[in-house]
Amino acid sequence: MKRGKKYIESAKLIDRSVQYDPEEAVDLVTKTAKAKFDETVEVSVRLGVDPRYADQQVRGTVVLPHGTGRTVRVLVFAKGEFATAAQEAGADYVGAEDLVEKIEKENWFDFDVCVATPDMMRIIGRLGRTLGPKGLMPNPKSGTVTNDVAKAISEIKAGKVEYRVDKTSICHVPVGKVSFGKEKLLDNLKVLIDAINRAKPSTAKGVYLRSVVISSTMGPGIRINGLKF
Repeated sequence: MKRGKKYIESAKLIDRSVQYDPEEAVDLVTKTAKAKFDETVEVSVRLGVDPRYADQQVRGTVVLPHGTGRTVRVLVFAKGEFATAAQEAGADYVGAEDLVEKIEKENWFDFDVCVATPDMMRIIGRLGRTLGPKGLMPNPKSGTVTNDVAKAISEIKAGKVEYRVDKTSICHVPVGKVSFGKEKLLDNLKVLIDAINRAKPSTAKGVYLRSVVISSTMGPGIRINGLKF
């Protein structure tokens, strides 16, 4: 793979044979971010689980103390008092059948997260094939199917992220922007890893945190010693 000059320069700062302490890794990720825009910092965690088995799925949510640095657009499927609560809580879009129709007919996706009250799931069920592949389908496990829509919206706006192991046993999660600086990124990283550790399935054997790698959008990956958390 051909790499750009900035990437090559950044890669020289990293020893790929070393697993850095979290503090060192976060410091390096801010130094290796050379793009002209505010790069997102992402963590990739490979877990010692087999996602083919239901009892070894790792999935959950956590509110990062300093947020993600993103402006998240929230769509809420709700009616009546729940719709009113959603609007008051700052939802960007609130509706029911009208929004389902808009998504179906106009292929409209100007939102980042969907929240729904339980009674709305029968209405939006037909959107499963549309929203599912995009990771937008409301799900009780991620806290996006709830009657407490105000709480769900406030947490999402505050920096709630979902971690979910994929078919290769890896969780990819954003932990902020380079502009956050070392201390805030480190805080977010520690909260995320703590949540993933607490979500360890009882059936998982051997080493759970197989590898932890942090990187900016355009920067190289930096390995972190998972035992240091």
